[in-house]
Amino acid sequence: MSNLQKPVLSLKQFILKQEVKNLYRRIFRAIREVKDENHRKELKLWARTDFRNNANYTDEITIKMCIKYGERCLKELETSLNLSK
Repeated sequence: MSNLQKPVLSLKQFILKQEVKNLYRRIFRAIREVKDENHRKELKLWARTDFRNNANYTDEITIKMCIKYGERCLKELETSLNLSK
């Protein structure tokens, strides 16, 4: 076996990873709706930085807390976008 193989994820880890990926996609879809180019760039940088900073967490509770935080931020962004229309 090669030393380059990734460790096998448990079912819970796999599901959490999918939740994180889906949240990332939803955030970037919402960011596309921002009309101002400068704000859009700033939001993309914020999202990427946050996800990269939290990528090393392995504890299930911590990951779930980060997901909840991301969902709250996404909801705030969507609310702001709806109010600006």
